[in-house]
This record gives sequence, C-alpha cells and structure tokens, in this order.
Amino acid sequence: MHPAKPELKELVVEASRALARLDATRLEELALSCQALTRARDPEDPDERMQRMRQAREAEADMAVFARVLEATRANLNVMNRLRALRVVQLEYTERQARAGLGAEGGHGDH
Repeated sequence: MHPAKPELKELVVEASRALARLDATRLEELALSCQALTRARDPEDPDERMQRMRQAREAEADMAVFARVLEATRANLNVMNRLRALRVVQLEYTERQARAGLGAEGGHGDH
C-alpha cells in the first residue's frame, strides 16, 4: 500500500464519517480521490489488479453502510427542504395578515 493511495475501505469509512459530520470540504477531497481511482483504467499488472479486487471485497460492507448514511442524509435534506418551504408559506401568510391589519391576534379568534 502506498501512502498516497489509501485503501478503498479507508476512503469509504472516512467518507461515511465526513458525511455524518457534514464535512463538505473533506467530502470533496474524498470525491476527488474516488474520481482518480475510477479514472485509473484496469491495471495491466496482475498484482495491482488483484490488489484492487481485494480492496473492493474488503470495502463492500463499508460501502453498503456509506450508501445507507447517504440515503439517510438525502432523506433528512428532503425533510429540511419541506420544512423550509412550509416556513416560507407561513411567513408569507403572516406578512399578508400584517398588511391587512390583522396583527398577531387577528380578527378570527383562534389561529
């Protein structure tokens, strides 16, 4: 293993941790490392090919965990976006009430 070329498993584990911490800078660095790995074509050296296959096997479980963390993060983002949209609608409603002179208590009794 070369120090400049971390094991695939290490990349995936670190990506999961960075995602959990929402460390965008580190995620971008890891994405660049993954891009470099995928750009590297199938090595002609049989030892290098076997090493990549071993890394892929060893990283399989961690990649599954990363996929679940990524999906949970995506779901959380969807919820946050929906809440933000509801908040915008609520603010617009409140502003319309204020412009109409209804104020916080409003003229309808119960809100």
